[in-house]
Amino acid sequence: MKTCLKISLLSHSPEPEKIIAAAAKLCYSNAGTKDILNGLNPEATDKFLNMLISMGHMSPIEHATFTFAAEGVSRSLTHQLVRHRIASYSQKSQRYVREGQFEYIVPPAIAANAAALAVFEQSMLHAQASYDNIADSLKETYLKEYLAAGKNPKAAASAAEKKAIEDARYVLPNACETKIIFTMNARELIHFCRQRSCERAQWEIREMSEKMVAQLKAIAPTLFQLAGPPCLYAPCPEGAMSCGKTNEKRAQYGVISQK
Repeated sequence: MKTCLKISLLSHSPEPEKIIAAAAKLCYSNAGTKDILNGLNPEATDKFLNMLISMGHMSPIEHATFTFAAEGVSRSLTHQLVRHRIASYSQKSQRYVREGQFEYIVPPAIAANAAALAVFEQSMLHAQASYDNIADSLKETYLKEYLAAGKNPKAAASAAEKKAIEDARYVLPNACETKIIFTMNARELIHFCRQRSCERAQWEIREMSEKMVAQLKAIAPTLFQLAGPPCLYAPCPEGAMSCGKTNEKRAQYGVISQK
């Protein structure tokens, strides 16, 4: 069964831009926190954040956090996502949740190629059948062992199921759909979106990153002004490895191309 990506911003620090501005101002002020916060109207907050960003003073940005839920994504995507280590992750477990009829993600290049798609979908069917057969076979073996050891039938069946699927999952593909909730601070999010919105990122995580950028800018536009591919406001840092699509990326994000 095919599925599609859904990314939702579940929660975030209240007034993230104001909190960050207050944290930064505290470094240079004798005033108390309450007085600093009271002096930060939207205009003052925006001005101070722009100054911070222009100076590259990024540590105060870590005080704001944002929590996302991703569904309809592949294990291939989450393997890349968790490489961003300054974050917290909670993912659907294949040890504890049986993949009774797993959904899967089809790469666009495969979907556009009839021959490749036929092979891909057949592989998904084979993977499901192999998973089910292995899980059922192992469960039967473990159930006998647990019953013989004196476990009651209900506890034995539950333990046998878990023990079986944790090994059966080895035949599941990277295309297998998963769900994950993750929390990052604003500084890490800017880094993530600059890396993963780039055309050199893989299509699936790039699509997720682009959706995240839109949601983040709706909440904190000044804070996340640099979220997005690094070529938006400066030359592409990839050098000879550049995708050559700087103007296209700027148009996509509504940035006036620079001469």
